[in-house]
Amino acid sequence: MAPQHETRTTDAPDPEKHQERKLSYPTETPSVEGVPAPEDSKGWNRERVINLLIRNAMVIVLLIVMVFFALRNDRFLSVANARTILIAAAPFALVALGQTIVILTGGIDLSVGSVIAVSAMSGAWMAVNYPDMVWLGIIVAILVGTFVGLINGLVISRLNVAPFVATLGTLTAASGFAYVIGGGAPINGLPESFGTIANTRVLGLQLPVFFMIAGFVILGIVMRYTAWGLRVYSVGGNRTAAEVAGVNAKNMLTSVYVLSGMLAGISGIVLASRVISGPPNLGKGYELFAIAAVVIGGASLMGGRGTVWGTLVGLLLIQTLNNGLDILVVPAYWQAVISGVLIVAAVAVDMWASRRSSS
Repeated sequence: MAPQHETRTTDAPDPEKHQERKLSYPTETPSVEGVPAPEDSKGWNRERVINLLIRNAMVIVLLIVMVFFALRNDRFLSVANARTILIAAAPFALVALGQTIVILTGGIDLSVGSVIAVSAMSGAWMAVNYPDMVWLGIIVAILVGTFVGLINGLVISRLNVAPFVATLGTLTAASGFAYVIGGGAPINGLPESFGTIANTRVLGLQLPVFFMIAGFVILGIVMRYTAWGLRVYSVGGNRTAAEVAGVNAKNMLTSVYVLSGMLAGISGIVLASRVISGPPNLGKGYELFAIAAVVIGGASLMGGRGTVWGTLVGLLLIQTLNNGLDILVVPAYWQAVISGVLIVAAVAVDMWASRRSSS
């Protein structure tokens, strides 16, 4: 007898019931009493506030420093004192701008202080020997700075010498040449017209202040909106990847050191014009000041991260701090201690912010 197979019948799905079930699904997140609704992702939350404070830490510190000194001395907020801060910052600003683009490539330029000296001495020598052609001294000073920057760039990019070593060598050599030009003594007797470069006032401000403003605006635009600026960041971020993408890293490295040398040359002629003489030790220590401004402004010494505007904040913070301490008659050695602590704190915050963002 053949086995009988049991036939099972299944009911066909009822479209109306299916439709009812589908329509019965909730369209909004159910609310439970006592449980807060999730925060809007576009709203301000604790994490975003913390990240915003970290990104603008040095701006906040600058404001705190300004408030502190304003409360301690009424003269700090005067227009005359603000003008003093800007005038003092102008020569440093040009060097700091050059140092910014060098550090963005992962390098460092220790020679800028000596480049200031040898450029100033060269311009002063030309002004003394050709008093009717002051413009010639200006051109020579800038060309000397540019030439030293070119040497740095070629040694670093073509010979693969570490930037620290290469610029340390040119620091020593340029410092020696500055003394050679003046025979071991300052160059004096410059024509009065030489002093008009730095001492001419426009709208109550000396010309170097306008040089500083123009430098930050121009370089800020170049670094943000031009292919050259993007290549600087790419070389500093990952040189190998940049070369694979078609960037000529050697030419880029050479160009940033040339620009750094040129800006140092301009700073040298400005400083020499301010004192209307050519001291061979002019610009001593400026390289450390420039590096400090860049690092405090948030740039990474490993390259690839930093902004021109961050350097401006770092520069103003250092100059404001020095100015306020002078007003309060704080000894110079204590000023050095405070500046050193500030630099270390800035680097520590930068490293902590980097670890936080990577995690």
